[in-house]
Amino acid sequence: MTVPELKINDLHVSVEGKSIVKGFNLNMKGGEIHALMGPNGTGKSTVASALMGHPKYEVTSGQALLDGSNLLDMSVDERARAGMFLAMQYPSEVSGVTNADFLRTAINGRRGEGNEIPLMKFIKTLDKKMQMLEMDQAFAERYVNEGFSGGEKKRNEILQLMMLEPKFAILDEIDSGLDIDALKWVAKGVNSMRSENFGCLIITHYQRLLNYIKPDKVHIMMKGQIVKTGGPELALQLEEEGYDGMKAELGITDDETVEA
Repeated sequence: MTVPELKINDLHVSVEGKSIVKGFNLNMKGGEIHALMGPNGTGKSTVASALMGHPKYEVTSGQALLDGSNLLDMSVDERARAGMFLAMQYPSEVSGVTNADFLRTAINGRRGEGNEIPLMKFIKTLDKKMQMLEMDQAFAERYVNEGFSGGEKKRNEILQLMMLEPKFAILDEIDSGLDIDALKWVAKGVNSMRSENFGCLIITHYQRLLNYIKPDKVHIMMKGQIVKTGGPELALQLEEEGYDGMKAELGITDDETVEA
């Protein structure tokens, strides 16, 4: 099986006419976990939303290729079926739709008509994944994220990730607001996905998540583009020196912030 590949070349993104992402480049293959870090408002979440096709975010130039196919020409559902997944910082509630129904519909949407997942296989797989995340089985019959705590919503996002098995996942500040126990369950789910058929981009402000999910590469984003790339040690350097120290090292004196 061919290892999946995501290539983003010179991506520029605007929101309501204002340029936010200004030449973003990233190459990622299956089997790799990358971390994207940077100050607030430098365009990290904008990259995530643009790659998933949010209509608010206009790609003005550049290229994003998934296994050689132009991701930017695809509709949102086509991107999901092609193997893209976004875990959002603020997951939405879906009243009237149970987690089980939502997941089975999403899985069958990816598999296509005539190739639907057998009901018993779905139930067994869901039970197994929920046990791994130590989620109460009652969550399967609760409406999607309705009445969930912040930690429960994030764990539910990871359950969706594990059930859908995408080629590439973008986790947008999924560690935001989590206590240490919830953080460990998020990490356990992501680490269980590690394989040559899966790549992950983790958007985070903090080193603490990377203590549990070891990235292959760490990227620092400022002024709408990646300004430095390194290994896991780069996140440790950032934690020690802060963004001001990083700016001084790179000669960046005016990191204008924008709405991300």
